[in-house]
This record gives sequence, C-alpha cells and structure tokens, in this order.
Amino acid sequence: MAAAALAGLAPARAQGAPVKVGELNSYSRMAAFSVPYRHGMQLAADTINRAGGVMGGRPLEFVFRDDGSTPGDAVRVAEELLTREGCAFIAGTFLSNVGLAVADLANQRKKLFLATEPLTDAITMAQGNRYTFRIRPSTYMQTRMLVEAARGKTQKRWAIVAPNYEYGQSAAANFKKLIGSAIPGAEIVAEQYPALGRVDAGATVGALAQARPDAIFNVLFGPDLTAFVREGNTRGLFERRLVLSLLTGEPEYMIPLGDECPDGWIVTGYPWEQVEWPAHKAFVEAYRARVNDTPRLGSLLGYVTVQIVANLLNKAGTLETEKLVDTLAGLTTDTVSGSVTMRALDHQGTLGAWVGETVLRGRTGTMRNWRYADGANYMFPEAEVRAVRPGA
Repeated sequence: MAAAALAGLAPARAQGAPVKVGELNSYSRMAAFSVPYRHGMQLAADTINRAGGVMGGRPLEFVFRDDGSTPGDAVRVAEELLTREGCAFIAGTFLSNVGLAVADLANQRKKLFLATEPLTDAITMAQGNRYTFRIRPSTYMQTRMLVEAARGKTQKRWAIVAPNYEYGQSAAANFKKLIGSAIPGAEIVAEQYPALGRVDAGATVGALAQARPDAIFNVLFGPDLTAFVREGNTRGLFERRLVLSLLTGEPEYMIPLGDECPDGWIVTGYPWEQVEWPAHKAFVEAYRARVNDTPRLGSLLGYVTVQIVANLLNKAGTLETEKLVDTLAGLTTDTVSGSVTMRALDHQGTLGAWVGETVLRGRTGTMRNWRYADGANYMFPEAEVRAVRPGA
C-alpha cells in the first residue's frame, strides 16, 4: 500500500489519546477541490491509524471546519480549532487571501500552520513567517513551469486574464516577469481581471479579442473558467492562438468543461489515469474503492499532506510548536507523489506539478504530452528569497 512510504509506523492499530490537527478549508464555496481533498486526507489518516498511528501509537485525527472563504471567518475558525478543539496545529485553506490571514494568525499565536492549497507567493516570501509552511507549488513555480513550456514559441503579443484577487494578481505579475526570458520581445497587449466567481464572459472575451493577441495567459478556474471557455469557443477566441493556462489540467476543472475542453492548451494539471508510479497507482486504487469516484488533484494533495504531517510527528516526537517548526524545516517525506522537501529557507515545499497539453478523449478532457515538473527545479532563487523574506 501507499502507506509504506510513511516512516516509523507501528504494526498494530493506533490507541491512546489522539493527535488532533485542525483543518480549515473552503468546503462550501470551493467544493470541487476541497471535498475530494478531504476524502484524500481521511483515506490517508485511516491508513496510518490502521498501521499503528503516529508518535509511538497515537491515532491521528483531523478536525475539519469550513473557513467561510473570507479572511475574517477563517481567522475565527482557526482560533476555535486551536482553543476550543485543542488542536496541536492547523492546516489547509484554499483562497490566497484567506491563507495569508491565517498565516498572520499563526505568527501571532506562535502555532504551526501548514498551508496546503493557497498559491500566492506572499505566503512564503514577503509575508512569510517562522510558523507557516506551504506544500503546493506556488504561483511563481507553476507560472515558471508554463513559461518554460513556451520557450521557443514565436508568439509575442500576449493577453492576460486572471481573477482579481491575490492569487490572480500574483500569477499575472510572475508571468510579466518571466515571459521575456522564454520569448524575447514578448509584450502584454491586454489584461482582464474579472471578480472571482463573477466573470462576465462575454465582456471579457470581447475585450481580449479586440486586442488581437497572438497568445493568452489564463489564470481563471472553476465556474469562471467554464464560462470563459464556453464563450471563447463560441466566438473563436482560441483559434490559432497559443494558450498557457494555470490549473486547467486539474480534473476538478476539466470535468465541468465536458466536451467543450479546448485542444492544445499548455496547462498544469493532474493526468491521474496515466501516472504509473507504483505508490501512486496504489493510492488511486484505494481512493476509488473508498470514494467510488476518480481522484482529483485535491484528493492527491490531501493524501500527501497527511503523509507529511505523519512524518513530521514521528520525527519530532512531540507536539511542542517550536520543535515541530524546527523539524519541518528541511524535512523530506516520501509520498505518493514522490519525495517532497520543505525547504528550510522559505518553508516552500518541493511538490511538483504535471505540465502538458489539453486534449478531448471521448467526452472528457485530459492531458497529453505531459511530464512531471519537480518543484525543486522551479523555486524562487535563494538570493530573491533573502531579499524579501523577513529573517531569511
């Protein structure tokens, strides 16, 4: 089983006082990602507990709460998890602005926060702190993966479309910074920043088409992406245009597109059915047996998160925050997605992403010509981290 990747497990079912970890996420607003994520966490925790638990035989327990998808609600929920629920530390969040608010709370309360999904660079860069770590590859890392895939292309007139909040703004800024290194002479000729969850697809597509770009960098996801693709297909926006698109290859966002999935977009994503790593195949088999559904990227992230948490607890051997933080800095965990190290310098994980092209197979989109991009190869240069991160 995939649980074999975990170190230090006892042979018998866990007993004794549970180790409680608070997990807050956008389970209502971002259910397409966060519900499969929770399923993955529960599968991993149950597997670990059947094998003996953590810290010499204690069961690992996650206390799940909705973060309300707002910074204020998330901070309140995080406080409740730490105080009322007695959790040793907290993990999770989805939206970048929410993740930043919880990171600030963790720093104030001197409690470990393992940010799993929020992608803004600020979490580990300018607003980074001793108590906050991030697992997923950041906007910089994933944008750099896409820009690298565009190297050698000839399209120079680019348009950007991104949701108007921290994640979208961060991704757009990274793209502007990086695209010139891959395509000399590239310029931005149009930018559209619709409100998250409220895209006016007609107006957005119209504005982009009017600018006549050669290529598009897209950061929309969820229902905004579906509306954008549908309108863009109808009006021919994507015909003979190169499109780089963050997150679009993730099943969470491919499945709702159905047979409207665009062909040939260069994306980051998760072609779960094509990944042949033995530990990953065991994870997929166990997940499908438990949930009666195919895994999403959220499912994988949830499982990997628990593997990292279990390894941390076993190595630290205590719930004392300062020891947990010191142990997690530089910690390497063998996961179902390969080896993941939490870089000590900025607390950014080396978890990678799959980069490839979209393709329609049957009535469902997937990825072709993909490769797994190891996150360790796409992190911020150390000099840049030291220049902006407090205490680095």
